[in-house]
Amino acid sequence: MTTQPRWRGVNHLALITPDMDATVRFYHGVLGMRLVTTLAVGRMRHYFFEIGDGSTLAFFEWKGYEQPTFEKPAGLPPDFPAQFDHVSFTLPDEAALDALAARLTEHDVEVTKVVDHRFVRSIYFHDNNGIALEASWWLADPTGREATYEGELWTDPDPVPAVHELAANGELEWTPSTHLAPAHWSKS
Repeated sequence: MTTQPRWRGVNHLALITPDMDATVRFYHGVLGMRLVTTLAVGRMRHYFFEIGDGSTLAFFEWKGYEQPTFEKPAGLPPDFPAQFDHVSFTLPDEAALDALAARLTEHDVEVTKVVDHRFVRSIYFHDNNGIALEASWWLADPTGREATYEGELWTDPDPVPAVHELAANGELEWTPSTHLAPAHWSKS
C-alpha cells in the first residue's frame, strides 16, 4: 500500500463571490486576513487570503456573471441541495475569540455569543456573501496526536461502521471510489 499523505493544512478552500471588492474589504478589512495572491484570467478573478501557515481561503468572481447568493445558518439542515455548511477558523485561545467578537461588533457584523460545545468554543457570523462562518478555539486540541476513539472527544453513542473499524484495528475495510465532474481539468 502507498504511504499516507503528510497533510500540512488547507492549501485553499475555494468559495464564490459576486463582489470581489466587498470580499477583500470583509476578509482583509474586518477579519484581518492578509490578501496574499490575486489571479485574473479572462473574466475570472481568484483571490487568496492567508488563514494560517500555508493555508488560505480563496474566492472566485466571474465578471458579467450574475451570481445569486443565499444565507444558511451554520449547523442547521438546509432546505435545498448543498455540499457545504460553514467554515470555522481556529483561534489560539478564548481571549482571541472574545477580541474577534468585539472586532466584528465594531465593524457592524452581527455575531453570536460564545457557544460552548464542550471540546471547542465558538462564535458564529456571516460574511458579505452570506457564507456562514465560525471562529473557534479548542479546549483540548485533538489534532497532532493519536486518536483514542473514546473519551470526551468521542461522544456519538452510535458511531458509523468506519469508526468501529478504526477503533478495532486502525484501518478501514473499504474506501469509496469517486469520479471527476464533466468538463473538469485533465486527469493525470
